[in-house]
Amino acid sequence: MSLVKKPVTGMKDILPAEMEIRDYVTSLVKETYGGYGFSSIETPCVEHIENLSSKQGGENEKLIFKILKRGEKLNLAEAKEEADLVDSGLRYDLTLPLSRYYANHANELPLPFKALQMGSVWRADRPQKGRFRQFVQCDIDILGDATNLAEIELILATTTLLGKLDFHGFTVRINDRRILKAMAEYAGFSQEDHDQIFIILDKMDKIGLDGVLAELIESGFDKSAAEKYCSLFSNEERGTDGIRKMQESLQGVLEPGCAENLIAIIETVDQIRQADFKICFDPTLVRGMSYYTGTIFEIGMDAFGSSVAGGGRYDEMIGRFTGQKTCACGFSIGFERIITILMEQGFQVPKGNEKYAFLIEKGADSARVSEVMKEADAYRKKGSRVLVAQMNKNKKFQKEQLIKEGYLPDHIRDFYNTELKK
Repeated sequence: MSLVKKPVTGMKDILPAEMEIRDYVTSLVKETYGGYGFSSIETPCVEHIENLSSKQGGENEKLIFKILKRGEKLNLAEAKEEADLVDSGLRYDLTLPLSRYYANHANELPLPFKALQMGSVWRADRPQKGRFRQFVQCDIDILGDATNLAEIELILATTTLLGKLDFHGFTVRINDRRILKAMAEYAGFSQEDHDQIFIILDKMDKIGLDGVLAELIESGFDKSAAEKYCSLFSNEERGTDGIRKMQESLQGVLEPGCAENLIAIIETVDQIRQADFKICFDPTLVRGMSYYTGTIFEIGMDAFGSSVAGGGRYDEMIGRFTGQKTCACGFSIGFERIITILMEQGFQVPKGNEKYAFLIEKGADSARVSEVMKEADAYRKKGSRVLVAQMNKNKKFQKEQLIKEGYLPDHIRDFYNTELKK
């Protein structure tokens, strides 16, 4: 059997140039979110299969990498169904593991608890450009806060981070699942049809309002109900006035306080934001996860034609573990998408400590090597990064490669056996 040098389909190797950007973004994430009081945590990459398959992860539950039982527990001969073979799987997101984590450690944690979690997740998705089967997620969550202070803090922290990465003019879109449900109820759709309605609505940006109306009718829904539903989206107002008009239309079916809550979030964020962005009400925003129970939000960048962050309130998930309602709200940035954008822009990591490369002539005696090593240590004590390596036969190519890795030409020094040449 011959060995394979390429990574498994849907996975990727990361070269030093990209890794430098990833490390920089990671450090900026921890610095920025730490400034907002979020504490770093870590959860295992493997979760119990019953947790992963609890019908809270939407379509992601179809993409689980399932893990066979091990040792004596794995009995292939007697297995009759999947449960006889599988007892765990790789996590497909960080929210469900966080919920289990909090349910297990709530007595050891402050209330509210502000968590920062970064780590790889796995989905058996069809690989394509920018979409992998293993990728990093970066989440911040506030657990135990029922007020909209949680949403405000999450939006401000996330937009501040994007601002530090030099992103400008992006848009935070915000909605509430309770408004989505009230709109469907107002039109006369039955509750069991809501999920299908929302799936069709989620295509609005691709097929337009006429397309949504046509698909609702084609799917067998009553034409008058579909028309009444679509009439709610004719209002182009996306500010707080748009929320008030929607509240007016949904009188009697919209939960009290829901509209006021959204208005307060928008107005507060607008007043104290640090980054360059706009925040607007978007009644077409759905967010696919079935665990969302209230406010939902997403950050889009017109220049890149995609969203780079999303999240919302999920007040019922932790209660599935504990039997007690625990308020929770989170925001996730698309770490891989941001890295891809930065790479395409030719982003350069801001230079902090200087980098030096010391190249020692092949065959240099031990005294010369010791001398170079001591000088390298002296530079390191001053805070510099120093690479010590043997000088290659093709020194020109070696230096060209070092320059590509961010070493300045005059920071690459040649050490010969008898004398120093700069």
